[in-house]
Amino acid sequence: MSNFELVLKLLLQLTVILVACRLVTFVGRRYLGQTDVVCEMIAGVMLGPSLFGLIAPELQQWLFPKAAILLATGAKIPNPSMSILFAVSQIGLVIYMFLIGLEFNTDLIKQRIKSAGLVSGAGILAPFTLGAAASFLLYGKAELFKEGVTPWAAALYLGASMSITAFPMLARMLYERGIAKTRFGTLALAAGSIDDATAWCLLAIVLASLKANASIAALAIGGGIGYVLLSVFVGRSALSIFTRMTKRDGGVSIQTLTLVLIVLMFCSWLTDAAGIYAVFGAFILGTAMPRGEFAEQVRDRTEYLTTSFLLPIFFVFSGLNTQIGLVNTPALWAIALLIVVIAILGKGIACMLAARLAGENWRESATIGALMNARGLMELIILNIGLEQGVITPTLFTIMVIMAIVTTLMASPIVAFLLQGTTYAKPST
Repeated sequence: MSNFELVLKLLLQLTVILVACRLVTFVGRRYLGQTDVVCEMIAGVMLGPSLFGLIAPELQQWLFPKAAILLATGAKIPNPSMSILFAVSQIGLVIYMFLIGLEFNTDLIKQRIKSAGLVSGAGILAPFTLGAAASFLLYGKAELFKEGVTPWAAALYLGASMSITAFPMLARMLYERGIAKTRFGTLALAAGSIDDATAWCLLAIVLASLKANASIAALAIGGGIGYVLLSVFVGRSALSIFTRMTKRDGGVSIQTLTLVLIVLMFCSWLTDAAGIYAVFGAFILGTAMPRGEFAEQVRDRTEYLTTSFLLPIFFVFSGLNTQIGLVNTPALWAIALLIVVIAILGKGIACMLAARLAGENWRESATIGALMNARGLMELIILNIGLEQGVITPTLFTIMVIMAIVTTLMASPIVAFLLQGTTYAKPST
């Protein structure tokens, strides 16, 4: 396939992806009260083999070819069309995780450290324990984990993937309702931010533990810890130059934004090279960046393009790996149901009880539980990492995607129901 043909294919792929995501989002938001994230997750699955592949298998395979290309030497290489799509999706993911880090408000944690720590601790420990226990039950059954993955590695991965929270969606729902700065909203945001930061650290440890070579694992863990410490104690001071540049230029100029992107790409490469994945480096860099006018203008200049153009590509790429048809026996559907139940009990119920213990009333405690239980985009990231790193099979990937969609779908209607008749009931306009 020539470069010209690859460009033509990419342009058509992007057109189909954007149209599908906008159509599903329009229907989901208008008639089902769902968020963009949920709708784009569903659109991604629909464009994969689970729906598009059933209706028009040849057309779906031509547009999104998954089959490897066989060279004359007999070697197989990934289809270049999909490799390009994957690379573009990862760039979008890196920028988005940087923006999430840029919104990470440490002041919220300081204000509600005790209550947030209690809720977040419950939201990490309970699902991690249940997920790890389930992995031992499922290990060796139905080809859910790749060959060579040890039971302990499987337990660590499944536990970490159960512990994730859709912090971006949680924050957006609270801001849309104008309650982000209330006592209740502050607790939810602080708990969600601590939860996700902890989950990403767990993921870094999990990926490091999967390395067969002890020195590689040591490099990943040591490099990750070193990167975080360097970002916190040295990076914050060094990155303050962006504040001075913003004041000097009367705003974030093209030169300043370009320099930010250069630093972002380098830090993402650095953590990926160390073995703990690029998105971790992007997120930590975002948390170390200056706040105020600089952060607001960087978000204004990058958020819309990232969320409306680049992120949908990641959702669809995840959908192409999701094959509902692989869950084709009563036993596999029972496993899927078990995973969903464990996810809800370990995250939603545990966080609700912890919030109640922290002094919130039952209504607000249940709302926090529903928000923390949503997995959203963050779950898809950790699942794609697991599939790419050879930890889980497409079958378990599909089961976990089903869990992510179910728990995320639940959040909006449950929150709307729980907040009916309260001062939090209507979204701000």
